[in-house]
Amino acid sequence: MKRLHLLEFEDQPWFPSLLRDLMTDLLGATIELGRLYSPVLPLLAGALRETGERAILDMCSGGGGPVPGLRRRLRKDHDLDVHVCLSDFYPNVGAFEHIASREGQGVTFEAAPVDATQVPSALPGFRTMFSCLHHFQPAQAEAILRDAFERRRGIGIFEVTERTPLGLAQALMSPIPVVFLTPFVRPLRLSRFALTYLLPLVPALFMFDGIVSNLRTYTQDELRAMTAPLQRADYRWEIGQARHPILPTRVSYVIGLPARAA
Repeated sequence: MKRLHLLEFEDQPWFPSLLRDLMTDLLGATIELGRLYSPVLPLLAGALRETGERAILDMCSGGGGPVPGLRRRLRKDHDLDVHVCLSDFYPNVGAFEHIASREGQGVTFEAAPVDATQVPSALPGFRTMFSCLHHFQPAQAEAILRDAFERRRGIGIFEVTERTPLGLAQALMSPIPVVFLTPFVRPLRLSRFALTYLLPLVPALFMFDGIVSNLRTYTQDELRAMTAPLQRADYRWEIGQARHPILPTRVSYVIGLPARAA
């Protein structure tokens, strides 16, 4: 199936911030409640141990994504106490504030826009991206990988979408869980209920962007082609796919690992 970089509403600068925040809040809740990224938790723990990092800079965080939940499980299951900084080019500050107040000092956020292709040096830590590499054109995706490589920063990019008939089928069914999950999404907003149940704009946009996300998702071979020029003795790449133990989902990943300083 050929990759199609079609329009995704959430990416557009003219898209109303209210709708963008409602959708990113919903995506974060869906990922968290379904523990969609639990298959890559051991990989993330291994990468943090190998690099010696105890801070995560999460880029393109949207409504918060899975990182706060993964942070709790890193501490519980892998004895790793990690600080997380949430960031985005269109920061959902309301969601970030809610998460930071809930999680305590272990989670902070960057309120200013952060460009994942040129990360400010003032923002250190192991870089992560969940459900967002497909938002970028190939040249931009390569720039994200190159920026981490050239600055010798560890990076882990994870995608639960996939360019397959199964991925498209799951996106087509997404309005069903949206209807049931909406009462549990935080922060509570009257607009969320109005635009889900009275005027079902959010479920329709969520489904549309979900279909486009799957059509945009990079394959493992495409990720290998992107990392092929980024090779040296003190930096290595891991590319693969991990299956969810219960749900019919798989997580594709590319992890960049600089050698730990002696």
